[in-house]
Amino acid sequence: MVSYTYIVPAKKTLIGSQVVNAHNEDLGTIEDLVIDAGAGRIAYAVLSFGGFLGMGDKYFAIPWNAFHFNLAEKRVVLNLDKKQLENAPGFDKNNWPNLADSTWGTSIYKHYGYAPYWEDVSGKKSTATKTAA
Repeated sequence: MVSYTYIVPAKKTLIGSQVVNAHNEDLGTIEDLVIDAGAGRIAYAVLSFGGFLGMGDKYFAIPWNAFHFNLAEKRVVLNLDKKQLENAPGFDKNNWPNLADSTWGTSIYKHYGYAPYWEDVSGKKSTATKTAA
């Protein structure tokens, strides 16, 4: 089995990227990436959704491994429908939650059906696999 690693510059390739779902519906834009410097990984992508021309957007911290990247088509795909995103816990762009709070983070990961990477006790690098909902 061949494994491919993609290394891309975040600001040029990811931040500002349009996000769509599997039905090619617009889900918003990646506004920022949240880095867990201690773990050496990206914890979340911050997605803006719900406004018009940047007004009234709600922000969502989405687990990084929930995204799929189609670099050939320059698309970021998130397997959610719009209704799921509208009902997801979000925050105001001027009032961010404490992203380092593991209780808050655990609730976000579990909302999207993923095990938080920091709960991996095996000692191996975590891949934060998707859990059954």
